[in-house]
Amino acid sequence: MGRKQTMQLDLEMPEYPPEEVPEERPPAPARRPRPKPEARLGRSRMRFWLVAMGLVVCAIAGSLLFYQVDQFLASSALFALGGSPGQVDRSNLRIEGAVFASRERIARVFAADFGHSIYLLPLAQRRRSLLAIDWVRSASVSRQWPDRLVVQIQERTPVAFAALSAAGSGSFETAVIDAEGVILEPPARARFTLPVLFGISRDQPQPVRRERVGLMLELIEEVDFFSGQISEVDVGDPENLRITQTIGGRVVRLLLGNQRFLPRLRNFLNHYPEIRRRLPKATAFDLRLEDRITAGEGGQHGQ
Repeated sequence: MGRKQTMQLDLEMPEYPPEEVPEERPPAPARRPRPKPEARLGRSRMRFWLVAMGLVVCAIAGSLLFYQVDQFLASSALFALGGSPGQVDRSNLRIEGAVFASRERIARVFAADFGHSIYLLPLAQRRRSLLAIDWVRSASVSRQWPDRLVVQIQERTPVAFAALSAAGSGSFETAVIDAEGVILEPPARARFTLPVLFGISRDQPQPVRRERVGLMLELIEEVDFFSGQISEVDVGDPENLRITQTIGGRVVRLLLGNQRFLPRLRNFLNHYPEIRRRLPKATAFDLRLEDRITAGEGGQHGQ
């Protein structure tokens, strides 16, 4: 008997990837039901009133705090200005810049403030009172906590001695005057090298005095080099300024008009030796004419 032959067939089968299992997604959250418009409006109103009440509480607390601080600053002895007007050097009032202005008058401005809190001091009012003092041009007042005041003074600068004429009399009162026409009381211990200014009185408004002082300053500035020899300036007639000057040991009076001060004065000084030789007794001269010098005094007149 013949043997049966068996055949084996090997087949390569393709490999399939395992089936992908879809990931499970979490279930979507359930939507909350929207509040009704009436509920939203109620919550908004509640928030508004809560905020408003909070602001009111803060305002009340702030007002109470401010009141307490205000009362403390106004009443506490810690802030009281120490000393007295009669003892400025030993008080808590510090005055700076006052040389000719009376320190006593400055201290009297603050007489009502000694022993009281500097918190209550009316700074603007005290400053206005300081400006009423003749030598004070500007002033500032500042608090220096806890209990001091600092007063800074800028004084006026005198530019001339003012021979103030008294109405109805031939006498003169001597004072000093600044560029703004403010009349200043002469300090007790002070020396100034200034010209004497005539043609000024207390009855004149300050703008008039300021204008006349300005004429004197304009004259002195123009003649410059010769200004140190001028001892007197008369501005009684603003159209015809008169000066008193020492030349060669002699005092002469010169009429200069209201312009061309330097050319007229220089022309006179150039011709003065000849003028003095010809008119030795003349002490007053009119320089207003451009082509001549008119002299007269002591019985002599000439050109």
